[in-house]
Amino acid sequence: MATPNWIEADGLVNLRDVGGIPTTDGGRIATDRLLRSDNLQDLSERDLALFAERGLTDVVDLRTGVEVRGEGPGPMSGVAGVTIHHHTLFIEDELHPPESSTGPAPEPVTVGKDTDGRPGESVRSEALPWVGLESSEEHENPVAGHYLSYLKDRPDSVLAALRVIAGARGATLVHCAAGKDRTGTIVALALLIAGADEQAVIDDYAASSDRMEQIVARLIASPTYRENLSGRPMSSHLTHPETMQGVLDALRRRGGVLAALAEAGWTDEDTARMRAKLLG
Repeated sequence: MATPNWIEADGLVNLRDVGGIPTTDGGRIATDRLLRSDNLQDLSERDLALFAERGLTDVVDLRTGVEVRGEGPGPMSGVAGVTIHHHTLFIEDELHPPESSTGPAPEPVTVGKDTDGRPGESVRSEALPWVGLESSEEHENPVAGHYLSYLKDRPDSVLAALRVIAGARGATLVHCAAGKDRTGTIVALALLIAGADEQAVIDDYAASSDRMEQIVARLIASPTYRENLSGRPMSSHLTHPETMQGVLDALRRRGGVLAALAEAGWTDEDTARMRAKLLG
């Protein structure tokens, strides 16, 4: 198992570069092409400088409209040369209704100027789209079914997020709230498209468990997530390897990741662009 390529930052606890992950043909994913993290609300000036040094040009924000509105714009929203693309993976979200997945990536949402502070009252738990939501994909592992439902419910957003990664001028950062579930799914798909070794993809997904106490503590400090997370055992948050294995097995039964994505409109040209981006 390769050591995760952690990046230390003032305002993040789950930031890493997937560069160095081995591919099935003996190569490796290039560094400073695809980063993943928890949410960007607390970035410091030093953090912004770090991303600039790594050539960041695009951010894929997988949070829902409830989260985006509850948290408000963060420091990254005011950075020149960085485009923020919002692509929620939940059909219930009001920010982007479902749309066709066969066209180009939807236009990114323009976020306003940064503001200080966060809302003072907790967001009611039931306002978050995933609370009480039954997965649209049946799986013996409920969390794996939840991840698979992203592709079924929001193929438009899944493909749009992947196309941002493949077409970015520089590095892309993918994030959600914790940087483990939604982020873990999109990053895993991108890595698989590029030909990454499956066990390495599983290991990368599972690595978030190493930082889970810090991840949960950071989320509970936010009124947006406090009510939903308070009282839940730490074990309920862990990124178990068998969960991602279940996702990969399910995709294999559909002919593999490329075949599954092709059903939603992913093309050979998309694959070529992703591989050129992550392997070049």
